[in-house]
Amino acid sequence: MFSRREFLRRSFLFALSSALAACSPNATPTANAPTATAQPTLTTPPLATSTRAATATRAPTASPTMTATPVSPSAGEPYLIVARGPSPSAITRAAIDAIGGMSKFVEPGNDVILKPNICNAHNTFEYASTTNPEVLATLVKLCLEAGAKRVRVMDQPFSGTAAEAYKVSGIREAVEKAGGQMEVMSSAKFVVAEFKGRNIKSWHVYQDILKADVVINVPIAKHHGSAQVTLAMKGLMGVINNRNDIHTALDQRIADLSTTIKPTLNVIDAVRVLTRNGPTGGRLDYVMQANTIIVSHDPVAADGYATQLFFSKKPESIGYIKIGAEMGLGRYDFGNLRIKEVTA
Repeated sequence: MFSRREFLRRSFLFALSSALAACSPNATPTANAPTATAQPTLTTPPLATSTRAATATRAPTASPTMTATPVSPSAGEPYLIVARGPSPSAITRAAIDAIGGMSKFVEPGNDVILKPNICNAHNTFEYASTTNPEVLATLVKLCLEAGAKRVRVMDQPFSGTAAEAYKVSGIREAVEKAGGQMEVMSSAKFVVAEFKGRNIKSWHVYQDILKADVVINVPIAKHHGSAQVTLAMKGLMGVINNRNDIHTALDQRIADLSTTIKPTLNVIDAVRVLTRNGPTGGRLDYVMQANTIIVSHDPVAADGYATQLFFSKKPESIGYIKIGAEMGLGRYDFGNLRIKEVTA
């Protein structure tokens, strides 16, 4: 028999235990308890939880930068080369030799890209809307002689397909015969890169241009209806996507491209110069036979010199050249630059 005090103590403990059980999340409701419609439970798998946590703490993906960089002249070396002569191959080789030789820019095992102007699939190179095939073939040979692992040539025509343009221009045959490779630029290989321009802060750039060890820009000198001239700086539009959008604030945006896309070397093909109706021309009487190659690591200098030499304009009269100099992307104070002229 329990005393009255013991009976009350045990009754209190039993009641307390029952109350605690009823509050437990695992408690089974009694038959008399009201029931509610069951609601689905959303369970996050452990892997998903882990992934979410990792995403929250992961550092932002860095913007791709360009591996290739301009190679500036050493003390006493020329800043800009002007080579003249009747043979496109001979003056191209002479120009590269005069600026230090291709081994100064290409090391054994390098992955090299040549970026010419192959803007259309309608005209052969004689019409001066596309880069001279012999100039490109010579550059391919020079790069391979310097030990390049491979040399690719590529551009994006705005008229006709790349395959057609490569063939019609005569560039495919010349490049492949010299040991180079023609690449059709895939739309899937454009990546967002950051720019330090006044107007452009980011743009889609062909990723292989950013990743190649050496990039040599090989534009042809020609007239342009909007920008006045197409040379090295404007030629960079061939490695970006959505090029039509560049034509808003055209001069500033052309200059802005050079804040991120900085070729190792610029080789301006002025064997033939398109003097009117650019960028495509279409008539042989628009073409001036100049038999000249201009080479510099500085695109502003190369463009400025070509502008005054072939188009009788001051560099500062071309918007994007003037802006490029103001932004510190290059210079055209030619009186203070070492310029070397050679013939071959």
